[in-house]
Amino acid sequence: MLKRTFATAALVVALSADAALAAASDFVGKYETTDTDGKPMEITLAENGAATGKRADESLTGNWKTAKKNDNIAVIRWKDGWVSRITKSGDAYSKVAFKKGKPDEAKKSDITKVE
Repeated sequence: MLKRTFATAALVVALSADAALAAASDFVGKYETTDTDGKPMEITLAENGAATGKRADESLTGNWKTAKKNDNIAVIRWKDGWVSRITKSGDAYSKVAFKKGKPDEAKKSDITKVE
């Protein structure tokens, strides 16, 4: 009985991990958006959790993962201290960005997944 309980628990953990990875994989790809000044910006989210961004003459790096309590949100933490959140709603995406610790000052912009 104890072996069956451990086997069941292991299966539940494995399925939960697979579901989380599947949700995260929905965000992997390239996005076109604008920065908080309304200028064009490109964001790329990699399977390994790396995030890169390009805008004007600047390259950004950071990391990303899905939100702890909502796997329809990808949270990107840029090395310059900014945070971007991409939210998936059906087939559409939206983005907000704010300085770390100031989510009340978030600026929303359109975003399109292109790859």
